[in-house]
Amino acid sequence: MNTMEITKIVAGLCASLLVFLGVRFFIADPLYFGSEHGEGEAAYVLEVAESSAPADEAEEVDYAALVAQADPANGEKQFSKCKSCHKLEEGANGVGPSLYHIVGRDMGSLPGFNYSSGMAEAEGEWTAEKIAHFLHKPKDFVPGTKMSFAGFRDYQDGADVAAYLAAQN
Repeated sequence: MNTMEITKIVAGLCASLLVFLGVRFFIADPLYFGSEHGEGEAAYVLEVAESSAPADEAEEVDYAALVAQADPANGEKQFSKCKSCHKLEEGANGVGPSLYHIVGRDMGSLPGFNYSSGMAEAEGEWTAEKIAHFLHKPKDFVPGTKMSFAGFRDYQDGADVAAYLAAQN
């Protein structure tokens, strides 16, 4: 390759760059912004409906009603997401504690399992409603829990799992 060929290649690249910049400044910017070089108001505005409640405000969910209409068969299917860490056999702890007879058990109380500080300090006993609430967003329900599962997006799936666990008692 001689010097003239290298010069042609570099000149071709520079010319391509100039074409792309020209397209942006003289065609794209006026289309999107209504005037040259991106100055001025937007050529169009997207209307977005504003929500009356903040996005991070807690939703009111009737977990008792969700559990009352729950489908334990779907709960068994959804429980497959839990099986990698939890067992349903008595004394069979995995990464998480055994869920054998969890409904009615005090929270963070299974002997022989090393609970996170958040779960160990939680008070009350597990009910199907509490389990459904916990399974939606575990870290919100019990701050400080080590459970890595982010939760079920669908409230009903969590209620179905809670009903399945209650049926195992």
